[in-house]
Amino acid sequence: MSEHGSNVRLDGTSLQVKSPKYSGGCFKLNVYDWLNDVPETEISGDLVEVRFKNTRKGFYRNTNRLRLMIGDIVAVEASPGHDIGIVSLTGELVLHQMKKSNTPVESDDLKKIYRKAKPADIEKWQEAISLEDSTMLKARKIAEDLNLDMKIGDVEYQGDNTKAIFYYIADERVDFRELIKVLADEFKIRIEMRQIGARQEAGRIGGIGSCGRELCCASWITNFVSVTTSSARYQELSLNPQKLAGQCGKLKCCLNYELDCYLDAQKDFPDRSIPLETEQGTAYHQKTDIFRRLMWYSYEKDTSVNLTPIAIKRVLQIHQLNKKGGKVPSLIAQENIPDRKILDYENGVNEDSLTRFDKESGKSGKSKRKKGKGKYRTNNRKP
Repeated sequence: MSEHGSNVRLDGTSLQVKSPKYSGGCFKLNVYDWLNDVPETEISGDLVEVRFKNTRKGFYRNTNRLRLMIGDIVAVEASPGHDIGIVSLTGELVLHQMKKSNTPVESDDLKKIYRKAKPADIEKWQEAISLEDSTMLKARKIAEDLNLDMKIGDVEYQGDNTKAIFYYIADERVDFRELIKVLADEFKIRIEMRQIGARQEAGRIGGIGSCGRELCCASWITNFVSVTTSSARYQELSLNPQKLAGQCGKLKCCLNYELDCYLDAQKDFPDRSIPLETEQGTAYHQKTDIFRRLMWYSYEKDTSVNLTPIAIKRVLQIHQLNKKGGKVPSLIAQENIPDRKILDYENGVNEDSLTRFDKESGKSGKSKRKKGKGKYRTNNRKP
């Protein structure tokens, strides 16, 4: 390897590797080490987090007491052979990450870090990475020829080029024993099939969400919590599948982010299914503005016409009066009827209308052209 480094494609991008060190910044499931100033203990100094392709990470033991830093490319124990990864976290924060992922510190399943990657290791790693796209396309064709109801979404080669992991999604159980035989004969490597969900596939592929930011499943989410349509109902969102579904085709994970705030704000809200009895008729609930604490009622049950906003306190008063058999004259108390403001264009910088330049520019343009024309004739008049 030259001293200028070489391009290594990982996560679909080109990386600059300098003997053997990756100086890149952000990556999928990146973690900010806010405990980097805390001295390492005997336990934390022995544990290292290593990342691989896309969102796959693992915890390893630094039994050889190597001086490892974030970005170092290392050779780690695998089954069989060895794998190549990049150190993504060291120090005290590794213990917190293991606790978050329910990985016991004293587990015997933790594998070892062999060494820092040598130039020969990185060259072989590059060669394995270059085969992933073509292998995935061939594997999809083979699965289609075998009439298997599955989709192979990604392929990840092990660092020593002796094993490949095929990630697939399927709605039902798939018998891929014949597929493994065909793939092993075709690619001459050890095959591992790993089923993932639609959300995990979106996290591995990555992308930009409707909010304009990187997908949460590709940037920081490690555990997927189930999302139901009740989360949208509590937040008074329109039940439109096209707007509520993410790139994975499932409900967006962000529907759960503010759900607790909405549930807490609605603790003292009255039952929306109970209509309000007034002397003008029966009013039915149509919608709710949760944080403004307003409920909108209409005298038409199935149509949202002539909506009247009512404060939560007023709705509770009407409910109590209706339970006693009484009725209120109107939905809004006479002294509390707000002045309705007409929504219109407002000039915020004390300027005239938006068309103020139209006529003036026309007149000024004509006058300038006339003056210029006359002056031209005067200056060039023959004697």
